Amino acid sequence: MNNTNTNIETQKRVFRFISSVVLVTVLATLFGVMWYMRFQMLMLYRFLSVGNYLMIGLYVVLIVLVINTFKGFSIGSGRISILCMSQAIAMGLVNILEFIILLLMTRIKALMWMTLAYVIVLTAVQAVALFIVTYGSTKIFRTIFPPFSILNIYGEYENDLVMKMNRRADKYRITGEMSCQEPLEKIVDELQYYDAVLINDVPSEIRNDIVKACFATDKRVYFTPKISDILIKGSEEVNLFDTPLYLCKNVGMDAISATIKRIGDIVISGVGIILTSPIMIVTAILIHAYDGGPVFYKQTRCTIGGKEYKIMKFRSMITDAEKDGKARLASVNDDRITPIGHFIRATRIDELPQFFNILKGEMSFVGPRPERPEIIAEYVKEVPEFAFRTHVKAGLTGYAQVYGKYNTTSYDKLKLDMIYCEKCSVLLDIQLILMTLRVIFTKDATEGVAEGETNANVHK
Repeated sequence: MNNTNTNIETQKRVFRFISSVVLVTVLATLFGVMWYMRFQMLMLYRFLSVGNYLMIGLYVVLIVLVINTFKGFSIGSGRISILCMSQAIAMGLVNILEFIILLLMTRIKALMWMTLAYVIVLTAVQAVALFIVTYGSTKIFRTIFPPFSILNIYGEYENDLVMKMNRRADKYRITGEMSCQEPLEKIVDELQYYDAVLINDVPSEIRNDIVKACFATDKRVYFTPKISDILIKGSEEVNLFDTPLYLCKNVGMDAISATIKRIGDIVISGVGIILTSPIMIVTAILIHAYDGGPVFYKQTRCTIGGKEYKIMKFRSMITDAEKDGKARLASVNDDRITPIGHFIRATRIDELPQFFNILKGEMSFVGPRPERPEIIAEYVKEVPEFAFRTHVKAGLTGYAQVYGKYNTTSYDKLKLDMIYCEKCSVLLDIQLILMTLRVIFTKDATEGVAEGETNANVHK
């Protein structure tokens, strides 16, 4: 039994925990200083010592919960820029909530702008502090824990996973490769020279044997899941017999959760329409002024059960973008996109009219992104399981939007959406909504596909 990997994992967890404690302590200390020096002064009646501790304690709880929701404590796992962005958004949300609490406590309208100024100063100082802590912790982590050497065991199909992993040289180091068609004994002998194994799109029967061999030798395993793996992952244990049994219900949300989700959709879309109405009005004026064409772009999409509806978006392309009648996704440097279109696509402003679709119940706030019927037909030719995405209502954002890109292959999109279909819950919806805030500021999430592609040419 090899305890080396176990010890390394324990050390990593301890390091991440200490780094997280340092980060929270720094943010809480800065808040505490601002509380004692400024925020307290704005109140009609100051707290005693216990009250002050409670306010700082509440701030710590909120910071921990929200940063954790944004996965901002993953020191060493994510990019420094993504980690800092996640932490900054989480901290900003907490400080907005703290601003509201302070307004309720002071009850003096004249002090609102002063309170806001203090909160902005606090947020700016905390942003600098979290960058310093996160940058320093990540650099130390990568020095102490160099990337594992990985053996890539590949199947007959080619994909770009190795290329993607090589972009993260700080985390992954693929130093060897073998075909899955090699004898199992030869693969097992080769394992001793590596810290981990990547089972890259290998047939299930062969993959299972390799996984067992890796378990027997205490080797870390990365593998690309099949659709059936994702479906099974959402199963429940049935402990009625002395034979292990798992149950896949395949029913999605229960009626109570679905009702709560629908109420949330109505509330969020209603508030969203009110808050973004100035942005939508300005956008509409600019689009019409540019070429005199229509402001909105209505397009047939599919939602739950394959039901078709008209999705609303701000027009970001020229008026005759598909004059040949052929459906195709936006490509890199697509000349059909207008100058205004580039901006509203990058900032997701083009998606705002979908609040009206959500309000009408045609789609939800969270769910698989709705596709056009002809695009779905093209996808299904290569990936029949793509139709599984319509087992739940389509959404404005979802698992594939948070963890994928615009040009993610249809099969990978399907995997991400199926993870949501199996795990969907009200709490997961809330987490995905918050995580979407981070995606808005991530440039590569809007990358287009190659010129003229539908992105359907993939394997199973």
